[in-house]
Order: sequence, then structure tokens, then C-alpha cells
Amino acid sequence: MRIDQTHRKWFVVSLVILIVAVLAYIPYRHWAPQGPRGGSAMGLTYGSVGFAFMIFAGLLGARKKVPIWRLGRAQSWMRGHLWLGTLAFPLILLHGGFRWGFGLTNWLMWIFLGVFVSGIFGAVLQHYMPRMTKERIPMETIYEQIGRVRDQLMDEAHNLVEQACATLTGNLADANIEQRAYAAAAGTMGGVTVATSLNIDEDSCAELRGFYDHKMRPFIESYGTHGMPIANRDTAKSMFEQLKRLLPPTLHPTVDDLENICEEKRELDQQTRYHRVLHGWLFVHIPLSYAVLVLGAIHAVVALAY
Repeated sequence: MRIDQTHRKWFVVSLVILIVAVLAYIPYRHWAPQGPRGGSAMGLTYGSVGFAFMIFAGLLGARKKVPIWRLGRAQSWMRGHLWLGTLAFPLILLHGGFRWGFGLTNWLMWIFLGVFVSGIFGAVLQHYMPRMTKERIPMETIYEQIGRVRDQLMDEAHNLVEQACATLTGNLADANIEQRAYAAAAGTMGGVTVATSLNIDEDSCAELRGFYDHKMRPFIESYGTHGMPIANRDTAKSMFEQLKRLLPPTLHPTVDDLENICEEKRELDQQTRYHRVLHGWLFVHIPLSYAVLVLGAIHAVVALAY
């Protein structure tokens, strides 16, 4: 979610609430007989409003799970979650007079700090990373479809290698039209007739299969690079140039297609990394958020009861 002009009203309202809260805190701190306390009228006001904002922010999860609820637009909930959830932290600090207390209260404040910091971190990521992803990966794929696209790349690469080897070994039934025409022409390369010198062609086929089986296929069929040389764009370019020297010119477009498949795989890996970074912070933020809500409710009950 980008922080754009649509957030202006939420930002202004949150800023006004914060300013009013701070201005009210100054005389309250000065005139309170025992100093700011969470159990005083002002302290309870700060705590109640802050906890209400926390509950609102926590309800975003329920709103997402039940999208048919006609309780405002999803984007409005997201903006409210961001700004009111952020505002809750300083209000809770004002509630306790900037003291973190002991025992449960201390644990609650540390966990709340984790929620606050992870939330800010996530907001920054969601503001910048989608644009960065679009700039660096123009042909972005739907994340849930990445596995299927990778399988398609595997099939395409396998078919290209099979067609190329069909040409090299004289098995023209599996070759494409251009490769059949080349073999039928019985042209020469370096004084060797391509269509008839099957020993040399079989050696080239073995080189191509070895390159595909040991270097290219392991890279395409799994996520990540795992230290594979072909994962590096410059290194891969040199590897494919070397492969071209082993094959007749008519198969160079096939090598180019294989190189393009590897480039698409790099983009899929890069998109996967970006997605995990963009959403990985939620594995910290969400559990801590629910822990704060539960502990906050316990804190309120205990404080009011005793």
C-alpha cells in the first residue's frame, strides 16, 4: 500500500489527535499531585483511546477474512490500520507517563514496541518495494503462478534441447522446420558435412545435453541459485557463448532461447525474494499484535480490578 494523497486526511486527523493529546499532557503532568498515572482520569482516557485504536487496527485481519462485510472500503481500513495503529503507541506512552512499569506491564510495552517498529518497517516496504519491483521486473508474474511458470520454462527448455539434438543426430522427426531444412541442405561447417557426419554431431549433442542436465535444468527446476554459476547473468552469457561454438549456426537461435529462459528464471527468483521480503515482516508483526491485544486486555482488567 503506497502512502499517497489518499492518506492526507488520515495523516492530518492523526496529527491533530496527537498534538491535542500532547498539549493536554503538559498541564496534566505539571498539576497531577502524584505525577502522571495510568489509573488517573487522564491516564485512563489516554489508555482507553489508545487501546481502542489498537482494537481497530487488529480488526483489519477479520475484515480481510470476511470481505463480504459491508463495513467500509478495504482501502479505508488499511489507512486506518496504519495511522490509528501508529497513533496508539504514543497514546499508550502518555497513558503510563512514559514509564514502562514492571512485570506484565513491562512485557506489554516491549511487545508493543515490537509491533510499532515492525509496522513502520512494513509500511516503508509496502511504499517502496512495489515500485522497485515494477522497475526491475517489468514482466512481473502473479506470485501464486510462479511455480507453474517455472514448470512451463522447464518444458520449453526440454523441448528445445530435444529438437536441437534431433537435428545434430539426424533424427529429423523431432526437429523443427528450420532445423530440418538445414540438415537437408547438407551444408558444411569447417569442412564437415552436417547432415552426414553423425559422430561429430553426436558429440555436440552430448555437450548440449550435458550442459542442460548438469547446469541449466537444476537452476530452472528449483527456487534460488544455490551458488550456481549460471545464476550470474555475466557468467551465464559466457557459458552460452561457449555453447554456441560447439553447435552449428542454425542452432544458435536455440541457444539464445535457452539463455532467455534462464533470464526469465532469474526474474522469477528475484520476484520471489522481493515477495518474501515484502510479506515476511508480517510473521513478526501479526503474532506480536495479537499478543499485545490479549495482554492489553488482561492489563486493563487487572488494573481496574486492583
